[in-house]
Amino acid sequence: MPLSAVDSVTPAIEHVKQQLFRPFSLTQWTLLALIGLLAGESCSGGGFNFSSVHAPQSGGGHRDVAGAPPDWAQLGPVIAIGLIAIPVVWLLLMYLNSRMRFVLFDSVVAKHCAFGRMWRDRRQPALEYFVWQIMLVLVFVAGTVVLVGLPSLAAFLLGWITSWREHLAPLILTGVAVFFAFVAWVLLSLLVHVFTKDFVVPQMALENISALEGWRRLWHMLQSDKGGYAGYGAMKLILAIAAAFLVGLFAFVAVILLMIPFGGLAAITVIAGKVAGLTWNVFTITAAIVAGSMILAIILYVLALISVPVIVFFPAYSIYFFASRYWRLSNLLYPPSPSSPPAPA
Repeated sequence: MPLSAVDSVTPAIEHVKQQLFRPFSLTQWTLLALIGLLAGESCSGGGFNFSSVHAPQSGGGHRDVAGAPPDWAQLGPVIAIGLIAIPVVWLLLMYLNSRMRFVLFDSVVAKHCAFGRMWRDRRQPALEYFVWQIMLVLVFVAGTVVLVGLPSLAAFLLGWITSWREHLAPLILTGVAVFFAFVAWVLLSLLVHVFTKDFVVPQMALENISALEGWRRLWHMLQSDKGGYAGYGAMKLILAIAAAFLVGLFAFVAVILLMIPFGGLAAITVIAGKVAGLTWNVFTITAAIVAGSMILAIILYVLALISVPVIVFFPAYSIYFFASRYWRLSNLLYPPSPSSPPAPA
């Protein structure tokens, strides 16, 4: 009897207890935090901010820089480097995400992270999953252009935008229709992404098949158990909201608790520096930046550790739900007991 979305919660919670607390290993928690962050399973999230680049200014008098035209001779190489670097960094992160997805799957199934071996074991399916993710992004962009770009272009060619007062009603109706179509497109793309990493990745890992073949098999499973998978999607959304709330709450409490000793230490250091007659110079500013960076690194590390139970829970939840519908995964989780030897004559 396949497990329902609700029944899969209990074994997933028990799995988290066994893997993370029996016994507790800070090294394992650190590895899982890093793997979960790169695999996109961390509730705390992670952003990459690209600082803006300003063109250098010549030091001549009181020149009005704001009104001066941009120096394209100097900005051109910077723009070219950015146009090359951003896609390269994006592809690198996407590749790491694909590899870490399989490392996380193996770590949860084995209840132990052997990073070196697991990184080497799934190279081929991870590469296919990497190509699949790129194609999925391209399809999403193309669909967005069709759903949003074509109606916008049509409205412009028909003159609705230039003379919007005369065409207010069709503009509103078209905008509402495009909005709901775009929301449906985003939800469909998100559902495909979630079901791929939850139900197609295990097939790719255990049978070394392509993502398309995994989706072909999964589609037949969806057709025969629509209610079960629909309940899984709804239950996972509820659990994700609850997990985000709990992680945010624990993260807030952790930051407050960490800021008490760090803030006190910073205040004592500043007071002691004033008493000793220290002033802000290159040395003190550098020391303050280094100390602040270390404190920030400690806070981020603690926040990453807080998200580790969530990083393990959601893959375990999908694994236990899917194992009752996919016999290879079931045999991996519940290996058959060896047959008893025959009784002597």
